[in-house]
Amino acid sequence: MNHPIPRKILPIIVIAQFAGTSLWFVGNAVLPELKQTLGLSQYAVSHVTSAVMLGFITGTLVFAFFTLADRFSPVKLFFICSLLGALANTSVAWLATDAISLFSLRFITGFFIAGIYPVGMKIAADWFEKGLGKALGFLLGALILGTAFPHLLKNRDFALPWKSVLYYTSAFATIGGILMIAFVGDGPYRKKSGGFKWNALGSIFASKKWRQAAFGYFGHMWELYTFWGFLPVILALYASKNKIELNISLLAFLIIGIGSLSSIVGGYLSRHRGSAKVATTALIISGLCCFLSPFMYSFSPFFFLLLLFIWGFTVSPDSPQFSTLVTQFAPENLRGTALTIYNSIGFTISTISLIVIDRIYNSTGFFAKENTMLLLGFGAIFGVTSMIRLIKSK
Repeated sequence: MNHPIPRKILPIIVIAQFAGTSLWFVGNAVLPELKQTLGLSQYAVSHVTSAVMLGFITGTLVFAFFTLADRFSPVKLFFICSLLGALANTSVAWLATDAISLFSLRFITGFFIAGIYPVGMKIAADWFEKGLGKALGFLLGALILGTAFPHLLKNRDFALPWKSVLYYTSAFATIGGILMIAFVGDGPYRKKSGGFKWNALGSIFASKKWRQAAFGYFGHMWELYTFWGFLPVILALYASKNKIELNISLLAFLIIGIGSLSSIVGGYLSRHRGSAKVATTALIISGLCCFLSPFMYSFSPFFFLLLLFIWGFTVSPDSPQFSTLVTQFAPENLRGTALTIYNSIGFTISTISLIVIDRIYNSTGFFAKENTMLLLGFGAIFGVTSMIRLIKSK
């Protein structure tokens, strides 16, 4: 049965997702001030980012184990997590006095983002049974823009104090939660799981096509958040080596943010070419950027930034298409749990990638500094291999 969908629904979900996910990279945007104020180590990039990731992973495991997004109203869950995530984010300005307290508060923030990002996709899936790839393209575009947003607030044209950046993003996330519960509601295609299911994860992983799509996503996640997290570092290293001045925060916002455009474009392309082919193409191009990265520090500023913009454009549009595929191949009454658990594994991989790459970047070996991002390309190889099997099996 077809249900007429009010035109306002998708834009409101997109705005709410953008607002909620602005909590994600606040720590990276204000990292120089945090390092100075709290005396953080040289590994602050991976520590601050990994704290959010570990919180997110823990949250997704809890949500998936208890199938919360399928048993209870996902809109109410989104609203509650938006408020609590905003509170944890603001608490960094009030309560963080050292590295441990900072990482703890970022961990808590990440825990509640688990009720925003995958639950937002679940809400979209409950509203848009047809054209889900397009809807998730807009939704992941909002996630990317939300991720980039703190960098915009910190760029030198605004130069907001670091505590103000925390306050603004927290207020924004709160507004997103209010918009979701006030104007969206649970979708017409929502199917409740009925109760706690001990065999939920086994039922999800039993699908061969689900596993192939998920493995493609896992390769993608080895690259995505490490590239985003290290982008300011990459820009600073190029500026230092070539003795030029760059507006690093603004460029980080633009390079990450361009992925929101490509996610929307990918959503439209998926209607004609299919989600699997769109995701695979993006993964191949971003993987090539990884392997070209050691050479970019000798490029002119124009070609250096061109490569980074191509990388930013192609590193993210596969995310919504992977989400579409795992939603399609999951049991109907366990879609929310399927999205949550695949995100949990994916972000575990991202956390490992961040820690490993940070250690290698700060080492003295061959892969230190300029050659480090080359290692991200192996995730693309793994993901593309799995996606080719999926495409051939169709």
